[in-house]
Amino acid sequence: VEVTSSKVRRERMGHVELAAPVAHIWYTKNYLPLLLGLKKNELERVIYFISYLVVDPGETPLKKLQILDEEEYQRYKNLYGEGSFQAGAGTEVILNMLEEMKIEHLKDELKEELLQERSKGKRLKLIRRLQVVENFLRSGNRPEWMILKIVPVIPPDFRPMVQLESGIFANSDLNDLYRRIINRNNRLKYLLDIGAPQIIIQNEKKMLQQSVDALFENEKLPQPILGAGGRPLKSLSEIIKGKQGRFRQNLLGKRVDYSGRAVIVPGPDLKIYQCGLPESMALELFRPFVLSEILRG
Repeated sequence: VEVTSSKVRRERMGHVELAAPVAHIWYTKNYLPLLLGLKKNELERVIYFISYLVVDPGETPLKKLQILDEEEYQRYKNLYGEGSFQAGAGTEVILNMLEEMKIEHLKDELKEELLQERSKGKRLKLIRRLQVVENFLRSGNRPEWMILKIVPVIPPDFRPMVQLESGIFANSDLNDLYRRIINRNNRLKYLLDIGAPQIIIQNEKKMLQQSVDALFENEKLPQPILGAGGRPLKSLSEIIKGKQGRFRQNLLGKRVDYSGRAVIVPGPDLKIYQCGLPESMALELFRPFVLSEILRG
């Protein structure tokens, strides 16, 4: 047992090691589709095991990064034979592609395509994709870092659980979202250990992806996780954004002395660019300047 200060409850973070990688929802809407050259809805369908992504077409007429639905996948597999091409679904496929991606080589390819392309719309898309690639090179970040293998858990003081006078516990929404991730992650680990059928594993991976999505951006999901009263649970995005968010409210906000607050009214002796201020308040506001003048004198 460690005897320490209570302030560690605001400093120490935890983490959840995921049984399967999941895509970070903040990147699946823009950077990931751009980098892979896919549409946003195509990428989402692959991540959620709705469609298959062709990784290696082999000798077949299929194209790399072609999207196949379940019916097309089974038809081509029967037509060309088992193992004639490689296609997969889920975040693992995306992760493997990002790990194998050579950013420098992709940059040269995009520049070459840009020189040959004449369509304005396609050129604009290539420029945006090239900007993302150059930003990765400049920052030293790797594309596969947009895929989560570990979910950070924020310190307890930022997701409190308080007992009210009635004896009922008021719980932070984040605790419910974290609990959902842990439960689904443990269930997936168990199913993998016992060698459950692939269809069950896929469904559990999909549910784990949904629970991690809800932690980061629950409000914008098609089917958000609801709390008491049918309202969506507040996710990390909701807590940090806006005027009432963590940054503007707690970190950038300044304490205001309301004793000096009043409605501005005109005065017969004041110019249009002047305002009246009590002498004691003026001395307090400009104390550093007053003191420096006194010391200098």
